[in-house]
Amino acid sequence: MADSFGPLHDEDAGDGDMSPDVGSPRKEPIRVLVVDDHALFRRGLEIVLAAEEDIQVVGEAGDGAEAVDKAADLLPDIVLMDVRMPKRGGIEACTSIKEVAPSAKIIMLTISDEEADLYDAIKAGATGYLLKEISTDEVATAIRAVADGQSQISPSMASKLLTEFKSMIQRTDERRLVPAPRLTERELEVLKLVATGMNNRDIAKELFISENTVKNHVRNILEKLQLHSRMEAVVYAMREKILEIR
Repeated sequence: MADSFGPLHDEDAGDGDMSPDVGSPRKEPIRVLVVDDHALFRRGLEIVLAAEEDIQVVGEAGDGAEAVDKAADLLPDIVLMDVRMPKRGGIEACTSIKEVAPSAKIIMLTISDEEADLYDAIKAGATGYLLKEISTDEVATAIRAVADGQSQISPSMASKLLTEFKSMIQRTDERRLVPAPRLTERELEVLKLVATGMNNRDIAKELFISENTVKNHVRNILEKLQLHSRMEAVVYAMREKILEIR
């Protein structure tokens, strides 16, 4: 199983970012829940991680729905989870896992190198996003790093993330000479709550409106600002001083 992950592919492997010695020594092993729809892959991960004295696989799940139930029951330190699975995908499950096991940190381990999956995973609360091409040794070091409070993203995906941020800044700069579109008072309220990281459901509760109404406001905000995502809307609003986040 060790070879099934492929060769080490980490441009930053030598900079110490993923050192297993990060942080203070742990007295208890890192408790890991493995989630993947392929039983053989789950078994392979268990065998690999069983060789690590400071890591303990406490459970496994074959889809996102089962992962939420197992996380609530086992309260793992780390959830190692695939993105695309039947019944309920990993990204959708990510948000629910954070609700039932707030202390759990989630690492997406996937073959998906789609930027949209990366962005959605981060927004859903994932702390790591690793491609399955990484080596087996790096899986263990990534688990340790995330358990110690670091974020872990495969180099190729990190590059895509930086490229997107640069593109967002460039698009914002190009619009600086154009008067900022006028948002309604309610749209400004919604945008401010979006900027704090709240999801549509929580915004609806905060403002005592329906979740569908929140979705409509977000859509109108994006259309007025000619943007494509909530993240862009927040960056643009801050740059144009439409709102200030302290």
